[in-house]
Amino acid sequence: MASPSELATERSHSKPLGIRFWEYIKKAKLSYKSHQAVVLIVTFFAYTTYHATRKTTSIVKSALDPQSSAAGLKFPWRITYLSSPAETQRRSWVLGDGWAPFNGSDGTALLGQLDVAFLAVYAIGMYFSGHLGDRMNLRIFLTVGMIGTGLFTSLFGVGYWANIHSFYYFLIEQMIAGLFQSSGWPSVVAVVGNWFGKKKRGLIMGIWNAHTSIGNITGSLIASTLLSYGWGWSFVVPGLLIAFMGILVCLLLPVSPESVGADRQEEEDDAVDSPKKKREGVAEPLLGSHTEMKEIAVGFIEAWRIPGVAPFAFCLFFAKLVAYTFLYWLPYYIGRTAIEGKYLSDETAGNLSTFFDVGGVLGGILAGHISDRLDARAITAATFMYCAIPALYFYRSYGHISFAMNIALMFICGMFVNGPYALITTAVSADLGTHSSLNGNSKALATVTAIIDGTGSVGAAIGPLLTGYISANSWSAVFMMLMAAALVAGLLLTRLVVAEVAARISETRSQGRPQSRSQEPELNV
Repeated sequence: MASPSELATERSHSKPLGIRFWEYIKKAKLSYKSHQAVVLIVTFFAYTTYHATRKTTSIVKSALDPQSSAAGLKFPWRITYLSSPAETQRRSWVLGDGWAPFNGSDGTALLGQLDVAFLAVYAIGMYFSGHLGDRMNLRIFLTVGMIGTGLFTSLFGVGYWANIHSFYYFLIEQMIAGLFQSSGWPSVVAVVGNWFGKKKRGLIMGIWNAHTSIGNITGSLIASTLLSYGWGWSFVVPGLLIAFMGILVCLLLPVSPESVGADRQEEEDDAVDSPKKKREGVAEPLLGSHTEMKEIAVGFIEAWRIPGVAPFAFCLFFAKLVAYTFLYWLPYYIGRTAIEGKYLSDETAGNLSTFFDVGGVLGGILAGHISDRLDARAITAATFMYCAIPALYFYRSYGHISFAMNIALMFICGMFVNGPYALITTAVSADLGTHSSLNGNSKALATVTAIIDGTGSVGAAIGPLLTGYISANSWSAVFMMLMAAALVAGLLLTRLVVAEVAARISETRSQGRPQSRSQEPELNV
């Protein structure tokens, strides 16, 4: 008969690998800051792969529809492909042939429909994902979303080897992939919000949010590199990558301090020691320490009523309309715009488009840092959106002059377009998800994040769809649409901007007089 110790060892080894790993982590007693580092790194790479899989469609778009007239330009050397549609369906695909049904006269419209189908399902799914995320284990929820995304992204690419030319096959794959993709953002923001306090939140999340641009760059480079081997690889490889990362998330991600027995008091002590907290006489962590109270998940309607949620959500609608139009159409636009009198290949256009995302990295960091220093999220976001208007105009008007000019103006556009997008989806969402009206309830983070980003994703679906139709007549009209959207995005924050300016003026006037404040300033409405 086996001894008790042998039985215990046998039971331990019979447990799933993930459970054994977490038991080890709890016994290891890592410091609070070590756990925070793990959270930042794991969620960073997790969402990087989300965006890498999302970016591939924009790179492959030109290969699927090479002879489209959507850019409003003439390409006599490509019109010859239209006379032999049967050849484009042959099993041995060559870059430049296109792929039925996207290489016909309505190819651009069909590609636009794929974009809007993906983003529409993504936007709808976002609302449900936030609701579920506040009621489930976020680690499991995120893992399922990543593996599902990888599976259906890969199945889209399988259409290449299976010689599939049915539009509805690709439409269904995109829609299901969009549904799984919607699990990502509410989950990662909620996990990061569980671990990090309000101190320097804008800067930390601005740096962390670089995963969006890094993911776009990675997706662009992978898809562009593999395109010459067959466009299917441009989907399958990113799909396998996100599925693998999903497994790592399941093994490594601690969703909250309580899940690993970490001591939240360490962060509270750091907050007490900070000069700002000493002046304010408060040591309040992001989610509070109301562990004795049973938290109840906040309802959908209740979350909409949190002050500041609605204006930022509708602002993000227009901000993401601009950002996602660039995400899905920039490589296509570059490849069909003569730069120094020359047209670039699909691979070169895809690689060149990454400079927009490089600018987005800097924009996200700057927006977060400036909003921390000014303690003014709305002022920062609105200012960036207004600056995006002349940046878009100059890129359209002068981007064709030279490669250097195109890169510089594209970089500036990326900085001003992605800066407020990054700020609103990270620091602002975390601020509102832990608003004082919630009395420290942490069960609102995923729901609030989903409402804000879900509303923004509706705009993200509309922008690429409209571009698919408007660009058939004029790309200048597309840029006019984008500039108008940036203007509306800034105007929607006017009330919050006025409130923040009034608060700064009042604070300036009160300097020198003794004042006791019980908490960090909240977003005003």
